[in-house]
Amino acid sequence: MSNPPASRTKDFFASPALSLSLAGIFRDGGAAAAAAANMEVEEGDEGSGGGRRDDTVEISSENSGPARSRSEDEFDGEGEGDEDGEGEKGKKKKRKKYHRHTAEQIREMEALFKESPHPDEKQRQQLSKQLGLAPRQVKFWFQNRRTQIKAIQERHENSLLKSEMEKLRDENKAMRETIKKSCCPNCGSATSSRDPTMTTEEQQLRIENARLKAEVEKLRAVIGKYPPGTGSPSSSCSAGNDHENRSSLEFYTGIFGLEKSRIMEIVNQAMEELKKMATAGEPLWIRSVETGREILNYDEYMREFSVENSGNGRPKRSIEASRETGVVFVDLPRLVQSFMDVNQWKEMFPCTISKAATVDIICNGEGPNRNGAVQLMFAELQMLTPMVPTREVYFVRFCKQLSADQWAIVDVSIDKVEDNIDASLVKCRKRPSGCIIEDKSNGHCKVIWVEHLECQKSTVHTMYRQIVNSGLAFGAKHWIATLQLQCERLVFFMATNVPTKDSSGVATLAGRKSILKLAQRMTWSFCRALGASSFNSWTKVSSKTGDDIRVASRKNLNDPGEPQGVILCAVSSVWLPVAPHVIFDFLRDEARRSEWDIMLSGGPVQSIANLAKGQDRGNAVTIQTMKSKDNSMWVVQDTCTNAYESMVVYAPVDIPGMQSVMTGCDSSSIAILPSGFSILPDGVESRPLVITSRPEEKSTEGGSLLTIAFQVLTNTSPTAKLTMESVESVNTLVSCTLQNIKTSLQCEDG
Repeated sequence: MSNPPASRTKDFFASPALSLSLAGIFRDGGAAAAAAANMEVEEGDEGSGGGRRDDTVEISSENSGPARSRSEDEFDGEGEGDEDGEGEKGKKKKRKKYHRHTAEQIREMEALFKESPHPDEKQRQQLSKQLGLAPRQVKFWFQNRRTQIKAIQERHENSLLKSEMEKLRDENKAMRETIKKSCCPNCGSATSSRDPTMTTEEQQLRIENARLKAEVEKLRAVIGKYPPGTGSPSSSCSAGNDHENRSSLEFYTGIFGLEKSRIMEIVNQAMEELKKMATAGEPLWIRSVETGREILNYDEYMREFSVENSGNGRPKRSIEASRETGVVFVDLPRLVQSFMDVNQWKEMFPCTISKAATVDIICNGEGPNRNGAVQLMFAELQMLTPMVPTREVYFVRFCKQLSADQWAIVDVSIDKVEDNIDASLVKCRKRPSGCIIEDKSNGHCKVIWVEHLECQKSTVHTMYRQIVNSGLAFGAKHWIATLQLQCERLVFFMATNVPTKDSSGVATLAGRKSILKLAQRMTWSFCRALGASSFNSWTKVSSKTGDDIRVASRKNLNDPGEPQGVILCAVSSVWLPVAPHVIFDFLRDEARRSEWDIMLSGGPVQSIANLAKGQDRGNAVTIQTMKSKDNSMWVVQDTCTNAYESMVVYAPVDIPGMQSVMTGCDSSSIAILPSGFSILPDGVESRPLVITSRPEEKSTEGGSLLTIAFQVLTNTSPTAKLTMESVESVNTLVSCTLQNIKTSLQCEDG
């Protein structure tokens, strides 16, 4: 935690299941995959694969796209006797017959693959009857699909390691140059005119660089491979300087097919569009009478910005546009910096961004605040449920100072980038989106956020269809609400004059900060474990109550922030006819915890510390003690609520370790395994139950989407295998907890 470079490395490599989303960014990797795919097609029937790329198919949540599929069951004729083969020696060898699946067959198999990449015999039999295929054709299709995804993932692992190695090379080279200038060339000691404090700083840099090298070597050992010809970190200043010294312009021309000047022209046009979109009123934006939300007049937008209709030849796409204004508790320079640093940006939106990376810097910008910086970025956007596919998007970010107290950050996707990304990615493009930030000179900033997305249509579970299709899930309101919540958390973390009522049970300021830092890490871990990101590989199982439960397992080898061993995560999402704030208040109420927490066995719960981290009373961190017949345990609970969503996250903790944290000790070594709840509105705009002029008698009722997630350590040995008994027990845990919640809120089925 104390060394920023280490935390940056950990962000990239925190999971063994690395993202395959960046797999196609290096042209060589994508070209090799395309060549392999074409070879496979050419071995089959000529003329039958020519138009397959235009087929519109549904996309799976595991970042996979339309597969060029063939079945292997057509090999049946190979092993049979070739009676007339003797007399036809002049003929070509008998060719293998390949069966090409129809777009409908692929669509159905993709749909099942999203739910279960390893279908059982019964599922394969059922699908084969439905599609008119042989069971072994279905079996081979799923085998090929898994192999395809694994190959893409391996390519991306290599590209990420390659990127990290290049960063280390640059750091090592810079340090060598600095030391060469400041040291005697004969003995290597510092010169007399050298400031002695700088020698210490250089030594620290060298130690840090060595530690980073060791980290990358460790990762290479875990993965067991590295792209050929890249070399080891220790050879950073050796002969391979041609690759290191290639110009940025060559890199961009290779990926974009565009000159740097053209890229700058595009981002400047996007900046002008963002400024108009952020400030214009009617007829460009029309406020809905029913919901109060602003709606983009798309016809007016196309006239205003001379946008061409992009539907020719592309798969069907949906347009999502939204605008929201809010005030955040943060100073302008810090807020702008959080958008320029990808790790800070990812930490600012933990429930929305599952992965993010700066692929490369196009322009560094001017001055200390990097005015005019342009960088190519990647992000994977998620909802806190495995039931909604993630969205992967490449975009160029441009940060510009408009005036002394106003900045603008615009994100825009460039077509040439998307054309070079691996075909298996779900396509999502950003039209000019971003925010205008205005300094209000009292520690506050006014933020106008515009989110404008163009997404390839994909299958969304019916439960989430309304909130996704309405644009709420990935829209401006979500971004602004999350930003306000995180900035409030930061203000309360840095505050030194917190009232006693907002900081009970902790004697020192250092203790308060340690607890808040632990709670923040716990919530980030929870968000990471919950979504449909390729970090997680979900398998659907049926619960005893009929609700779908998805399970995923992972192994923790050496992360001290989690217990070592095999970790099983089980998640279920349900719709409840109860308002979100009612569910949130119920779940965070310690007096009612025994109504749903089956681990308590009816024992009492008592709060021993309560730390506010926001103006809303629902934003707080509490430490609770739970006494049962056998023993007592402590639980850290972090509750968050904003205008879009709410979360209740908790984890049992080691009592002696937690007592030391309460005195101000470092919390990074405390191993926690969070479980909890995510609560969203169902997206159906609520309507008044009665019509009256008396405001106290007006009432509305809307439903909620509740996601429950449990993480359990099934075995303390990382090499152990996951057992069906573990899956069954966590299945029972989720089912019983859901049933208890429905009973307490009086919304049982039937």
